[in-house]
Amino acid sequence: MVVVAWIAGLLFGVGLVVSDMVSPTRVIGFLHVSSQWDPTLIFVMVGAIIVFSSGYWLVIKRREKSILGQRYELPTRRKIDVQLVLGAAIFGVGWGLVGICPGPALTSLTSGAWPLGLFVLAMLVGMYFIEKVKSR
Repeated sequence: MVVVAWIAGLLFGVGLVVSDMVSPTRVIGFLHVSSQWDPTLIFVMVGAIIVFSSGYWLVIKRREKSILGQRYELPTRRKIDVQLVLGAAIFGVGWGLVGICPGPALTSLTSGAWPLGLFVLAMLVGMYFIEKVKSR
């Protein structure tokens, strides 16, 4: 199972680099809906939606367990609450300010740029502290 996860992560990372989603300039250009809007990331998103949807309907909906014997953990909560909206807003503001999403940020660490390392460190510290707050 670890090998499958490693291969999936490697494929994901290579896809991020090839599609240039690791470039904050590209992402900010996509989020900047104006005369300078860069729509190229729509193709990455549509491709991901097609692959996921196909896999979901052809595999997950028809089986109780994965090929490796793991049960699928599908979300059961469907309620849109304050916690969801607030978390999405905070995530969106952070993404919009710097143009870096967590997945591409981890992939971008390979570039050696120290601001990305600082971003990832701040992200991890934030994740640690929010878990502490939520556990109270």
